[in-house]
Amino acid sequence: MMALILFLSFVVMIFVGVPIAFSLGLSSLVYLLLADISLSIIPQKMFEGINSFTLLCIPGFILAGNLMNAGGITKRIIAFTNNIVGHIRGGLGLANVGASMGFAGISGTALADTASIGSVMIPSMKKEGYDASFSVAVTSSSSTIGPIIPPSLPMIILGTLATVSIGDLFIAGVIPGLLLAAGLMIVTYVISAKRKYPRGERQSFPVIFKSFWGAFWALMMTVVILFGILSGYFTPTEASIVAVVYATVVGVFIYRDLKIRKMPKIILDSMISASGIMILVGFANLFGWILVSERIPQLVADFILSISDNPIIIILLINLLLLFVGTFMETIAAIVILFPVLLPIATQIGMDPVHFGVMMVLNLMIGLSTPPVGVCLFVASSIGKVSIGRASVALLPFLAVSLVVLLLVAFIPEITLFLPSLFDN
Repeated sequence: MMALILFLSFVVMIFVGVPIAFSLGLSSLVYLLLADISLSIIPQKMFEGINSFTLLCIPGFILAGNLMNAGGITKRIIAFTNNIVGHIRGGLGLANVGASMGFAGISGTALADTASIGSVMIPSMKKEGYDASFSVAVTSSSSTIGPIIPPSLPMIILGTLATVSIGDLFIAGVIPGLLLAAGLMIVTYVISAKRKYPRGERQSFPVIFKSFWGAFWALMMTVVILFGILSGYFTPTEASIVAVVYATVVGVFIYRDLKIRKMPKIILDSMISASGIMILVGFANLFGWILVSERIPQLVADFILSISDNPIIIILLINLLLLFVGTFMETIAAIVILFPVLLPIATQIGMDPVHFGVMMVLNLMIGLSTPPVGVCLFVASSIGKVSIGRASVALLPFLAVSLVVLLLVAFIPEITLFLPSLFDN
């Protein structure tokens, strides 16, 4: 009964518009008051949730991403990808996906990708004759590549919860991220060819090389982070600080678009974003503690295993649950609450924690572009001045290919585990 009250209060708060972090906190408060449990447990569990050295890398990566973005990386990555694929039918749409793939190595968040890439690409695509809803669909769906290709804030949270190597999680996301990008590019091209969207001029090699050199330092940030973590030169937290220094040097001295006078605002914005995530993690840990005390993880595990002991059926059920949750719950909150619940089930049927973690992140990323609370879809629709209904219809082919990639990742472990196995040997 108490668990039901917890969930009902949580759902009601979400649907009346209370931010997800405070929905978690207030519903937990309702439970504690009705259960007559001391409220001193709130700061204890919140501190316990964020008291991790690894989580310190979140502010660092957010700041590094903001510094790189303010330093002019968006226009350089877009120019580079457009020079490569712009001459193909629907080239701007393909460049949109390619830019998202390049930007993924900078921000680690899908929403930042949508806002940065979308603010440039959606108006450009509309101006060139692309349908507005198609432009929005391409942008919102491709932005989900961001947290799959390293660095990835959701994977940092996940690795902290499961004591799994964040380096392994980072590199395990590379092939799924590339698969997703390839699938979205195929859909973009097919639709563009069918609708006869425009193509640009083929660029000469010197022009392509010049644009590559312009984007080189931005794209190298991913290489620096991955190499440093996987080689053992620095931890993920130290990597985030290296990324901040790298972003500052590139933005100020190489690109020269990052002005010192902008730094205080960039730091303040980064602090606000990071503090929001940390509050969310703290409240989610409190919410998760209540779930454990009510034996909800065990009940969920027993229910799923009672339906079938076939690993294929269980993986499908887990994915259906995550797809449903991802449509209305913020990604990090979903990970903090559900990962400890579902991981024992996954390991019981033989899934590697790294494989399961990448599958979960990819699954929840798809939810960011699906109604009713797909934040990337909302942001892209706002930029493109398109209704959610029209954007959702245009999104269907992209959603279909994303689900195909999800199934491949779910049922072919080698897609995620191949690269980590090379570095573990």
